[in-house]
Amino acid sequence: MNLVLFASGSGSNAENVCRHFQNHPDIKITALFCNTPNAAVIKKMERFKIPVVLFNRETFKNQEQFLSMIEPYRPDYIALLGFLWKIPVYLVQAYPHKIINLHPALLPKYGGKGMYGHYVHEAVKQSGETETGITLHWVNEHYDEGEIIAQFKCKVESNDTPEMIADKIHVLEQQHVPEIIENLLK
Repeated sequence: MNLVLFASGSGSNAENVCRHFQNHPDIKITALFCNTPNAAVIKKMERFKIPVVLFNRETFKNQEQFLSMIEPYRPDYIALLGFLWKIPVYLVQAYPHKIINLHPALLPKYGGKGMYGHYVHEAVKQSGETETGITLHWVNEHYDEGEIIAQFKCKVESNDTPEMIADKIHVLEQQHVPEIIENLLK
């Protein structure tokens, strides 16, 4: 099984997934696609000898051009790990029920355009939620509306700051994301 990762930022989840699958007999990470030329994830991929493919919005919107970039890596599945752009319909159609997204909240709450990273944690804090968590879901044509694969929860204490909530979410991601991806690909 070939897995292609998409990331836009620091890459802590991509790094964790790479570490998990580094010597896996059946699952190979064939590439990381990144839309941010100076993202920290790029440097992290060097350690695992995983090729990084950089692209811009224009290329991403061009079906023929982008598919020709991704096809050489023969993805059986694609995992979005901190990737911030909406996936174009053509890509969803090319890989139906094969694109997994990680979201830092319990969908359907706190999803949609603009709901990523600290924006999610600030909204959770502001609303007075007593729990939050992570969601892995299949990608469809709409932001954060695909069928839910798995959710993991953590408590939000009244004195938690958005940064403290982010730390709790990070722990959940590190604990669960590689295992869920592995179970899906088996």
